[in-house]
Amino acid sequence: MSENKAALLELRNICKSFSGVTVLDNVSLNLYDHEVLALMGENGAGKSTLMNILSGNLSLDSGSIAIESKPVEIRTPKQATDQGIAIIHQELNVVPTMTVAENLALGQEPKTRYGLIDKKRLKDEAKSKLEVIKADIDPNTELGKLGVGEQQMVEIAKALAQKARILILDEPTASLSKAESEQLFTLISTLRDEGTGLIYISHRMEEVWRLADRITVLRDGQTVLTDELSHVDQSQVVSKMVGRKVEKLYEHDARQKGAEVLKVENLRIKEDDQPVSFSVHAGEVVGMSGLVGAGRTEMARAIIGADRCASISVQLQGNKVLFHSPKSAINHGVAYLPESRKTQSIFPVMSVEENIAISSLDQFQYMHLLRKGKMRASVRNIMQEVNIDQTMEHTEINNLSGGNQQKAVLARWLLKQSDLLILDEPTRGVDVGAKQEIYGLINSLAKAGKAILMISSDLPEVLGVSDRILVVRQNEVVANIPATEATEENVMSYATGVSKPQLLH
Repeated sequence: MSENKAALLELRNICKSFSGVTVLDNVSLNLYDHEVLALMGENGAGKSTLMNILSGNLSLDSGSIAIESKPVEIRTPKQATDQGIAIIHQELNVVPTMTVAENLALGQEPKTRYGLIDKKRLKDEAKSKLEVIKADIDPNTELGKLGVGEQQMVEIAKALAQKARILILDEPTASLSKAESEQLFTLISTLRDEGTGLIYISHRMEEVWRLADRITVLRDGQTVLTDELSHVDQSQVVSKMVGRKVEKLYEHDARQKGAEVLKVENLRIKEDDQPVSFSVHAGEVVGMSGLVGAGRTEMARAIIGADRCASISVQLQGNKVLFHSPKSAINHGVAYLPESRKTQSIFPVMSVEENIAISSLDQFQYMHLLRKGKMRASVRNIMQEVNIDQTMEHTEINNLSGGNQQKAVLARWLLKQSDLLILDEPTRGVDVGAKQEIYGLINSLAKAGKAILMISSDLPEVLGVSDRILVVRQNEVVANIPATEATEENVMSYATGVSKPQLLH
């Protein structure tokens, strides 16, 4: 960008602390119109906190914000919207019990002359907003019945409908299919051409190099790099992000496959689905791959009793079980890490300590009293094991980065000592350094004899971490491929229906 050109947005010396822990330390950045600025950094670097300040979800401690050289105060989301700022959060910000149309118009519902909601206009306006992103979604559908990818597309449509001049996208493709991502990339290019300034937060280098004009990197709450993208390479960016060289991201130790821990038979999500059968053994990581909407999450939730299905038979450690609820599954030694941290994993206003300990409170009870000292010591040990700063134990988990929240949920199941872990998108929205840590935890757990079923949309991750890969298509497991024989091409060939299903035994 030209040094003589006035910035659309200026953030100067932004500082923010939580419970005495400094999260942002004099962070500054500029954003220009007709520009995509990539914002990168490890989880915990301060990216989401900075964007939450800009979008009015958090108040800054000190510093200043200016739009077109005019100082502005942003203390609420409405003030941000009034200034032409819209944000698409990494975690969905939706009302699942309302329809798509109602979510798109929330707070701005069209009214009849009698003051009632004009349902026809509501639907028509929703169709127009969805057409902008070419999303084929029924406006009358209850949002919670859509997959995460489609819910994310609704969020994008809602943000674009605000006609913001400053658009923040926080890991927007984390749950999108390749086709949906391509639609988003086209929209980003169009918006930039029309004069919008976009801040694009992503850990995916290929996306940043495809879309961005400039890049700013945060590390430990400080700005460590700002430059034209053409002036830096990917290795420099990674080095700035993590402060160290990241090697052997997916390498894992040799593992000994043990006894069968989970056996699933005759699983049908819907009555007319083909029955699904598979197993997971001790010391084994079984990856579950497939396109968004293929039915992977639905299978996991059916196994733990979170959702009903047409039929299912489950054996755990050789014993037939039927889980009527996730609590029942937990009590039988099954851990489940859902794909949506915000709505399904964390207790946002509770502390990190409470979030980690909540499923293991029985371990710390004596005569119906909670032994808090023993609990705190155990939680601190687990926090150290997953590399969460122990000074954050009393911090509300909602104030942690997405990566630290994910590690806290993993810590919950480490403390519980579950025998079977079902991990749904365990590194969704997590940076390269935190990914390495999570892969190390998965490897350690498998090596210790835990059985792990890992669902992921990140194909290199599935290939790199798993011992076997189950490919899911239209609620059916269409292939069971040993990791030594799996390639991106043959997995995608099964996932897209190019290759015919294997005969599974």
